[in-house]
Amino acid sequence: MNGLELSRAYYESYGKPMLERDFPGLLPLIAVGLTGSGSECYGYDDDLSRDHDFEPGFCLFLPDEETVDRPTAFRLERAYAKLPKSMDGASRSLMSPTGGARRGVLRTAEYFGDKVGSSDGVLTPDQWLRLPDYALSEATNGEIFFDGYGQVTRIRDRLSQQPEDIRRKKLAGHVLLMAQAGQYNYARCLRHGETGAAQLAVGRFVESTMQAVFLLNRAYMPYYKWAFRAMRELPKLSLLAELLEYLLTTDNDGERAQDKQDVIESIAADVIDELIDQQLTKATCGDLEKHAYSIQDGIRDASIRNLHILAAV
Repeated sequence: MNGLELSRAYYESYGKPMLERDFPGLLPLIAVGLTGSGSECYGYDDDLSRDHDFEPGFCLFLPDEETVDRPTAFRLERAYAKLPKSMDGASRSLMSPTGGARRGVLRTAEYFGDKVGSSDGVLTPDQWLRLPDYALSEATNGEIFFDGYGQVTRIRDRLSQQPEDIRRKKLAGHVLLMAQAGQYNYARCLRHGETGAAQLAVGRFVESTMQAVFLLNRAYMPYYKWAFRAMRELPKLSLLAELLEYLLTTDNDGERAQDKQDVIESIAADVIDELIDQQLTKATCGDLEKHAYSIQDGIRDASIRNLHILAAV
């Protein structure tokens, strides 16, 4: 049983009966689920993940204090704290994890304000451009088991719908970095004898490619340690994950360097094909840089289009 399954089972077994018995009037005003930081919120946890922050529990979201006052929230906190301390061999922690509470009673506005800087999920173009994708991923991952008020679901839906101009701006920047790091600087660094710099170029190419693939899938790339696993589950270009891993985990000596350059070009070609399929570029060549500027040319909002091409990366 992974963390999401454990959370839902704990809610169904203990949380839901407690709410229905002791707080029936609150049910139309709350939401319950598991979302936020941690591999368990993605369903990626395993036996090794149980060394920290793995426990039975759930998030219980409340609206503002005018709707649910502080004394009622305090009574709910007390009731949550009294729920069974273990389930299926997993125990609840006695202290909040580093970074603050991840389970229990949370104010919806404060939660989303901490995650994305907006209490209601309404973001300005500047916020969309500057927010890291892992923050948007954490705000929209996991599952909501129950939402009587609808507020949490509405905010998550709002944050899941990245504006097209923002997607294009981010995509243009990452495709340009792919060109600079992979198609140009990798081989140039090797010719200079800078093998360390060449591997840094590979790293930049891999990260930007992954970001581009998530954008092409209209998905948010999670925190880096889960990025490869999440990429392998995407419907488009997921097979590139193995090639990207190869680039990161091999050296740059002799014939291997040429092979890696060929792999970079192969990856670039696959990304270009997808850009063309999605009608994101009008360029007709293998040069990623030209495609990056073509993507940017397709941005409708002039104020976003005229920002530096790397403004969102």
